[in-house]
Amino acid sequence: MDRKFTAAHWGIYQAEADGSGGATIAPWTRDRDPSPISTDLADLASTRGRLGRPLVRAGYLAAGEKSDRTRRGVEPFVEVGWDVAVDLAAKALKRTKERLGNKGIYAGSYGWASAGRFHHAQSQLRRFMNLFGGCTGSVNSYSSAAAEVVVPHILGSVEMTGVSPGWDEMAAHTKLLVAFGGLKFKNAQIGVGLTGPHVDRAKLAAAHANGLHVVCIDPVYGEDEEAVGAEWIAPRPNTDVALMLGLAHTLVAENLHDPAFLARCCFGGDRFIDYVMGRTDGVAKTPAWAAAITGIAADVIADLARRMAATRTVVNTAWSLQRADKGEQPVWMVVALGCLLGQVGLPGGGFSLGLGTFNNKGAGKLPFAWAEFPAERGEVRDRIPVARVTDMLLNPGATITYDGRSITYNEIGLVYWTGGNPFHHHQDLHRLVAALRRPETVIVNEPWFTPMARMSDIVFPITTTLERNDFATSRYDGWVTPMHKLREPYGEAGSDYDVFSRLAARLGFGDAFTQKRTEMEWIRHMFDWSRQRAAEAGIDLPDFDAFWNGEPILVPGCVNAAAKLAALRADPQANPLGTPSGRIQIVSPAIEAMNLADCPAHPTWMEPREWLGGQGADRFPLHLLSDQPGARLHSQLDGGRHSQEGKVGGREPCVLNVDDAAARGIKAGDTVRVFNDRGSCLAGAVLSEKLRPGCIKLSTGAWFDPERAGDPLSVERNGNPNTLTYDAGCSGLSQGPSAFTCLVQVERHARPAAARTAVYDIPLAAAR
Repeated sequence: MDRKFTAAHWGIYQAEADGSGGATIAPWTRDRDPSPISTDLADLASTRGRLGRPLVRAGYLAAGEKSDRTRRGVEPFVEVGWDVAVDLAAKALKRTKERLGNKGIYAGSYGWASAGRFHHAQSQLRRFMNLFGGCTGSVNSYSSAAAEVVVPHILGSVEMTGVSPGWDEMAAHTKLLVAFGGLKFKNAQIGVGLTGPHVDRAKLAAAHANGLHVVCIDPVYGEDEEAVGAEWIAPRPNTDVALMLGLAHTLVAENLHDPAFLARCCFGGDRFIDYVMGRTDGVAKTPAWAAAITGIAADVIADLARRMAATRTVVNTAWSLQRADKGEQPVWMVVALGCLLGQVGLPGGGFSLGLGTFNNKGAGKLPFAWAEFPAERGEVRDRIPVARVTDMLLNPGATITYDGRSITYNEIGLVYWTGGNPFHHHQDLHRLVAALRRPETVIVNEPWFTPMARMSDIVFPITTTLERNDFATSRYDGWVTPMHKLREPYGEAGSDYDVFSRLAARLGFGDAFTQKRTEMEWIRHMFDWSRQRAAEAGIDLPDFDAFWNGEPILVPGCVNAAAKLAALRADPQANPLGTPSGRIQIVSPAIEAMNLADCPAHPTWMEPREWLGGQGADRFPLHLLSDQPGARLHSQLDGGRHSQEGKVGGREPCVLNVDDAAARGIKAGDTVRVFNDRGSCLAGAVLSEKLRPGCIKLSTGAWFDPERAGDPLSVERNGNPNTLTYDAGCSGLSQGPSAFTCLVQVERHARPAAARTAVYDIPLAAAR
């Protein structure tokens, strides 16, 4: 075979011999809009901080679990042999199990490592831990936790968190797309699993050429919205629910809603309308009421409502809106607004949850599940909401509510983290540092010396996508591709499978973990297993050898989740949803019975904990938008060329409105200090007229680089916004992250500030 293929979460890549014994690696030629995150994947091997040997924190190597845990994050490491590292890790696992039981081990690792099915880091860890007896783990995601919990109450299935008409359907039928949170296709660079050829920009352009008009409702007006001439409405952050209620009031007051659809296909419509009209609380949610909260003129709100009712409309919410205090409400309210319009289930009408979040999000899913590395089943299966890990480590024995039940935090003696960097995802990072200094042992598997690796005791060096075989699949559009090994491992790096095979053997269950299969034997086994599932769904896949030696395949048969809504509309009795009523639940008696002050029975406007219309805005008058980065996936490859080329003075760019910058004496390129009571960070100023006054934008993913880790009075030097964000569950329902609810102040940083480099370097002590 002349060409070999591999994949990342941001695309399919092909490698060809260059005539000198090497190979060039480039985006697949069939991808007409490839992601710039890593154009040739060279950064996977060359990025600073690449790990080639196991590391042990110097104090832990000397004293084990009795070492000074406050030295995590500041102490140098010692390179050791694999046998030494495996022996230390195995002893720590056994010791924790003997002292606290398996529930004293937290292995709820979270992140996006390999796009492959076999080398999926969390699957490898889950199988290992379950064969060891289980552990405390996690549920939900940082990306969409609020939606994942509330949507099953509304639509009957977590699958419906991604419900959306497809681009082709919208091009043919939709005339108005109202996008709460906008359409930022930097997010659509990526996909869960691999990303097939990128289509969103081209598909939106085609829909626009066919008459689709986009309304971007977001504090930021992006280049993708500008490219299609989108109308821009910029409300105060975290006030989208109030804006939607103002739209709803106009629909009802002017008889533009659809009572027949509400009666046939929804539960609780009349009760919700009573709330909208003020009959239950004495406050009518008029456009004027909404204007006072959102900062958007009442006539603009009323006019938009009339236009939505007059044509085929899709109402979409970006996932960013639910990563906020009371984040369930914008998701629920978008559904309710779509139902009031009465277009749900019609071609190109209704609501969408997360369109543009991933590449080709509306394409649907295949009717079979690709094989995963089997997790087995551990005796201990305790779970916490993923964003509550700091709470658990700091407050063992404390109890929280979660989706109608109580969870009591276990005491954790050992943390095992693979395939991710929580110093990207989590909030209030100085608090996370304090939490990670509580367990006796922290173990990390990583290709790079990330901030999480810096906070650990034992680090195993892991191979990258280029250094191992696998196969990758897409969740949303049916692509599958071989992932061929293209380079030899860096130094002594091994795969997660190598690490857990060694640990399992040391702990006495090596054959149970590996089933005596090699890497390629597992890959073949998992593909054959997938092929059997596909056949049961009436889909033929090639045999493994033909697949392995061929090109990526687009598997036919994807089914859009929105088909369930079309079926519901056609016959609610014959095609019920999985809700208690079988219909769309605008009111949820189950949530009402939970008696949660921060998540009532139906979509409701409640003041956020921090917002520009509330207390604290006098001291911290800017709302921080900590969006996903465009130059990398989360924090991956932050030290790589593409990410570094986008820095300002070596730091993450901080976008300010030109007027806000002028009022503070800030010029483009200045180093600025962003701060609140939780912490402060340095960033590089970028000025824009396409950002609502009173807001700043500082993307996540810059590697955490504090002057003094764990000290909120010290400055973080690399521009990580989660130094500033509030670490609390968005409600007692989902306990999801609330990073988008955050007020700050910004000032010009007058002191000299050198460009950041040390954060990517490995602090090594003398070899043992």
